[in-house]
Amino acid sequence: MNIHFFEEISSNAHVALNTMLYDGWILRFANGHTNRANSVSVIYPSTLEFDEKVSYCEEVYRKAHLPCVFKLTEKDSQLNKYLEEHGYKMLTPTDVMILNLKETHFQKGACVFSKEPTEEWLRSYFAFEGITDVTKQETFRKMLSKVLVDTIYCSFFNDDEMVACASAAIERGYMLLQNVVVCPECRGKGYGQKVCESLLAYTKENDACYSYLQVVKDNVAAVNLYSKLGYKKVYTYWYMKKHF
Repeated sequence: MNIHFFEEISSNAHVALNTMLYDGWILRFANGHTNRANSVSVIYPSTLEFDEKVSYCEEVYRKAHLPCVFKLTEKDSQLNKYLEEHGYKMLTPTDVMILNLKETHFQKGACVFSKEPTEEWLRSYFAFEGITDVTKQETFRKMLSKVLVDTIYCSFFNDDEMVACASAAIERGYMLLQNVVVCPECRGKGYGQKVCESLLAYTKENDACYSYLQVVKDNVAAVNLYSKLGYKKVYTYWYMKKHF
């Protein structure tokens, strides 16, 4: 289990608008859109004491008008203990799961694939997710435009109507399955599984060897879907945010 590897490639797949390097830690900023893109990633070795580093990060995020959030994994037990002792609480425990695509036999459904997000894909994604705020939409567009690894966007149709969408980011043979969402009126009909299977089949044909994803532990429906597809848990990450 190489946590370092998955944390690195997932950061390249779900990018922030701005990043700042600080003694092995990566401070990420994206106007508050998702914790992943607005938190301190503790990936590389560091040399400074926690007192100095945490205070510095808190001040940087304060100046950016954002809460200071840390993204931790099992390898960060000492920092997790320190943060707990200084008023931080755990948020959103999330499992990283992996699937060996060489062992899968999925079929592509009624899908359209593109290397960039089309306007139809974006409009549908925002509608399905209920994102109506124009500023949040623009932030998401900018984040997608900054991804430098290969990407695939999948739109799943039923009777010429898009009912689900998803995307993938591929690096070093590993495909991150993300942005999986189904039209609210069409949920419970298996379209989530179909769009995932279609995208997995397509990326396997295009030389991806493994797929991985990140799913919130208490999202029971999603966890069950991904387990049904064959994904297995690799490790867990979570966020630490100060409780006031």
